[in-house]
Amino acid sequence: MAGVAVIGVGLIGGSIGLAARERGLGPVTGWVRDPSRADRCVESGAVDRVAPTLEEAVEGAELVFCCVSVGAIAEVAARALEASGEETVVTDVGSTKQELVARLGSDPRFIGGHPLAGAETAGVDSARADLYDDSRWFLTPTSSTSGVLYDRLQRFIQAIGARPVAIDAVEHDRAMAAVSHLPHVLANTLVGQGLPGSERLGAVAPSLRDATRVAGSNPAIWAEIFATNHEAVTEAIGGAIESLERARDVIGSADPDRIASWQREASEWRSALSEIETMAGATHRLTILVPNRPGVLAQIALALGEAGVNIADMSLDPAPDMSSGAISIWVAGQDQADRAVECVTGLGHRVTLDGGA
Repeated sequence: MAGVAVIGVGLIGGSIGLAARERGLGPVTGWVRDPSRADRCVESGAVDRVAPTLEEAVEGAELVFCCVSVGAIAEVAARALEASGEETVVTDVGSTKQELVARLGSDPRFIGGHPLAGAETAGVDSARADLYDDSRWFLTPTSSTSGVLYDRLQRFIQAIGARPVAIDAVEHDRAMAAVSHLPHVLANTLVGQGLPGSERLGAVAPSLRDATRVAGSNPAIWAEIFATNHEAVTEAIGGAIESLERARDVIGSADPDRIASWQREASEWRSALSEIETMAGATHRLTILVPNRPGVLAQIALALGEAGVNIADMSLDPAPDMSSGAISIWVAGQDQADRAVECVTGLGHRVTLDGGA
């Protein structure tokens, strides 16, 4: 591998660098806005060296990870694309995708990304080589995405321990609004309502303390997240308002049976959310024959993601004349394999399924 460039060497970028270097996927070149942090980035082991400019950092790299704040990603990624070669894949790690993909997604080299991993602390000194082990890493390819570059990126992500999952950028932002961004809104709202009676408790009650743990988290970062995902977040808030109005109606009825039913319903939903996903079952390989045209691999990956099929591994095998090729996809479990065959066949592609191993 020609190398990896990490633009922004903090917790997330530093952990990418550490994981890549530990697994022999480097060399890793970093770039930071503040030159005074360069020596510490190298001393931490996150990068082999820090380049003086972004353009020098991406020179010759096969993979570029833009690990800056959400509000700065578009500008930084655009600079990285301009300075990179035609065979370089540029990605990011931001938690909102729709606006970014709308701006850069027409470039076949750009693939939006979002690893679901992090820590309470920040900075390169908190970076860990195992941060991404068994974590989900969303990728948002488009119809313009290069299949070869997508394959390279998802292989790298697997190599550092994560599980790449293709998802549409709009769907990603709606999902994140519901499971991540809305809880922050609710926490902010709870602490902002005056907490009547709290002065008599002597301390914040455990339930309120747990529910408001993320209230007011890093104002600068969350301002950018809410701003870049404002449509999905406001839609999620609307849904929450409807749910609260229902709760008000149920509790206001003073009917113990009705209230208990509502509480049981919440318990059932919470149990469903707590279920741990597994990759149990034998691995099956699907071989898909496809024409060599932009967006085919992205189309298949997105369709499988929407069908709930987790891709354990993937490889490309182009025909000698490059007019067509075969995509091999490995999935775990017979149910996943059957769903994958149905999904891919529905897209109009020929597919064969090998037995479990």
